[in-house]
Amino acid sequence: MLPTPEQIHQYIAAGLDCTHLQVEGDGQHFQAVIVCAAFAGKRLIQRHQMVYAVLGDRMREEIHALSMKTLTPEEYQA
Repeated sequence: MLPTPEQIHQYIAAGLDCTHLQVEGDGQHFQAVIVCAAFAGKRLIQRHQMVYAVLGDRMREEIHALSMKTLTPEEYQA
């Protein structure tokens, strides 16, 4: 069974304290806008690693592709 955008949203929200989270996709390819204060001071790769850590094995087993825009609340407001 393919995951839904709502499920991906729940997975990310359960592991990161997001101030804004939007996930779209078709069951295999997903796009996410993730706004989290914990991203402050982190490079892009570190932010993505934080999201991958939250998703864990789901990235290999359920999610074929995830395109992410990872922002701090300040970056999101700009």
